Amino acid sequence: MRFRPCIDIHNGSVKQIVGGSLMDEADSAKENFVSELKADFYADMYKKSNISGGHIILLNPASSPYYEADIEQARLALLTYPGGLQIGGGINPDNAKDFLDMGASHVIVTSYVFKDGEINFDNLKKMRDAVGKDKLVLDLSCRKKGDTYYIVTDRWQKFTNVPVSEETLDLLMEYCDEYLIHAVDVEGKASGIEEELATMLGAWGKIPMTYAGGVGSFSDLSKLKELGKDKLDVTVGSALDIFGGDMIYQDVISFCNNI
Repeated sequence: MRFRPCIDIHNGSVKQIVGGSLMDEADSAKENFVSELKADFYADMYKKSNISGGHIILLNPASSPYYEADIEQARLALLTYPGGLQIGGGINPDNAKDFLDMGASHVIVTSYVFKDGEINFDNLKKMRDAVGKDKLVLDLSCRKKGDTYYIVTDRWQKFTNVPVSEETLDLLMEYCDEYLIHAVDVEGKASGIEEELATMLGAWGKIPMTYAGGVGSFSDLSKLKELGKDKLDVTVGSALDIFGGDMIYQDVISFCNNI
């Protein structure tokens, strides 16, 4: 199980937020941590630790007055660690190459592909054709409704009709290099992982997947490794000491490398 670092950017700052609180209206979110440091500081830390494959997420919509400030933070990080980080948030075929040229290893897409509650295969094919399958990550971030996890879009605010299921994972793997999956209802809460979701993803396990959401302790990491059958990588955000939490960054890296 690899540790995958993150840099979440909101209103022009590196932050950790409660995922389910994010609202486009007034560009608001419940904040766990707001860094006084710029994104390149974290990118340099990850580079020095030799951990790659993490993600930058732009949490404002392109219509936000903060979006250009988000982009500038992302540019600093990508220039600092070229090839070491992926980027998502407002990605489409028109701007994807710009982010790859900035230094992103992959682009991460949700809302452009999952339109009006369904999979838009025309848009999915356009994204694949624009960057290549090997540079595309599909973000299947999800929330539970009833007994089923459904993909959510537009900064996790809108439910689609697309379940996160083995059938969906089989269908979409032909178009992308890997999956990023935030368990949105526990994102930013450090209150424990979504065990049912982790179990289902681990049982599938056909291409690389990164799980994010709810990790608050080393026992959570052990549980994720067990339930995910060692087929899931992990992101830890708000619980890390570098983002104001209690889990020591270097200890998390060592733990993931050795369990």
